[in-house]
Amino acid sequence: MSPGSYARGVSTPGTARGLALACHPLPTVAVTVLSLLLAIGSGTAREVTVVVAAVLCGQLVIGWHNDLVDAARDRAAGRSDKPLALGAVSPRTVRAAVLTALTLTVVLSLVAGGWAGLVLHVGPVVGSGLAYNAGLKATVWSWLPYAVAFGTLPAFVWLSVGRGAAPWWVVAVGALLGVGAHLLNVLPDLEEDLRHGIRGLPHRLGGRWSRVLAPLLLLAGTVLLAVEPAGPTPAWAWVAVGAAVVLTVPASTAGGRAPFLAAIGIALLNVTLLALVD
Repeated sequence: MSPGSYARGVSTPGTARGLALACHPLPTVAVTVLSLLLAIGSGTAREVTVVVAAVLCGQLVIGWHNDLVDAARDRAAGRSDKPLALGAVSPRTVRAAVLTALTLTVVLSLVAGGWAGLVLHVGPVVGSGLAYNAGLKATVWSWLPYAVAFGTLPAFVWLSVGRGAAPWWVVAVGALLGVGAHLLNVLPDLEEDLRHGIRGLPHRLGGRWSRVLAPLLLLAGTVLLAVEPAGPTPAWAWVAVGAAVVLTVPASTAGGRAPFLAAIGIALLNVTLLALVD
């Protein structure tokens, strides 16, 4: 049976599962949880719900669009984890899902933060993700969409829950987190990407230097979060910096999965600190 005929014959539960897997669930959930942590405790229940829903819909747009753009390459590579490549869900269905999620993103962003919120979220955050999918990921500028999107996301959330304009260091920490995440996210697919002509920043740096640079960027974010907020630095912030320094060692030098897990640990410290700062 061809992929197309299979897609026409799948059940509704099968289509739903295909859409769930095609949205890049782990990054989608991670960014959505980050927005929840940034919003909770600052806004009302309604404000938090709307801003988190807006971010979720925006991440769905980016994830589904990515799989649409990469469908032919994933099929050629025999990717068994890609529903579009397997024919488990049709391109037409995914395109309809993208348009629906994009409409909801626009409406929810407008409700969450007014016109400023709409511009902040749909432009720099969602737009950067789409630009990455559309071709920037194959260039030396592959890091830029991550820096812009992750740097702007906290500003959108803060605005939407009534915290006003985010200070520069919050944007900078988000940008550092985004670039570090980009370097880590690409590592498992470096060789496959190179075979298909994708030469983003991590590919040009190579796996070794990407593993070194990613934790250093994340550590820089931890230090900013400790020293830049107004008032004396609390003891727990210095503890977080110390923990980040310790994790930087295996993140830069260890073998196997240890560097990835250590760098993720630093990223989690930064997300927690970002959610706690006043």
